[in-house]
Amino acid sequence: MFLRLRMTANPFVIGPENAIPEAIALMEERRIRWLPVVRNDVLVGVLSKGDIAKALPSKATSLAAGEVNYLLGKIKVGQVMSHDPVRVSPDALLEEAAVLMRDNKVEMLPVVEDDGRVVGVITESAIFDAFIEMMGSRARGTRLIIEIDDAPGVLERVGAITKKHGTNVTHLAVYGGQSEKVDLVLGLNTLNTDEIESELEAAGYRIIHRLRNE
Repeated sequence: MFLRLRMTANPFVIGPENAIPEAIALMEERRIRWLPVVRNDVLVGVLSKGDIAKALPSKATSLAAGEVNYLLGKIKVGQVMSHDPVRVSPDALLEEAAVLMRDNKVEMLPVVEDDGRVVGVITESAIFDAFIEMMGSRARGTRLIIEIDDAPGVLERVGAITKKHGTNVTHLAVYGGQSEKVDLVLGLNTLNTDEIESELEAAGYRIIHRLRNE
């Protein structure tokens, strides 16, 4: 699945010359934790609530709230933002973004065209939502977890059994293990899988778990 289909397009952004209180107000108003920082629509950094927290005076300070706000008003976004942030293309796959976010320990990636223009953002929440959708976790029907051999032709044989019973496979995933067996997650568009399960087991496949969504 391409990122341009799952990203939040036209995200809220801020400029490096804006003051920190402006960024705080925008984050609070829009209930977001990160802002791409752009100059002439081109990405130059990312500002997070963590970046802002580092700019705040120590909690042990004796400064009054008004003094703290005054000092913050003197700080520009460009002074505290994260420079050269990890970014991703709108034509990248969703799993590529997930790997980048995991490896770089970030919760949001700016989605950037080749010319540097920010066209969207992808967040952890969007990744989770896509995973739930791809796994069919909320779709009506049955999900079977089946232990199968990690060998050519197995999926074809399993598919022939579901086809025989006029059942459509709506979702499919394979989880590898440390042996010659793997777990197949099979999403079916029916709540009645008794005959299918019996035939799968007769063919030598073990049903590990089932989940029915009414």
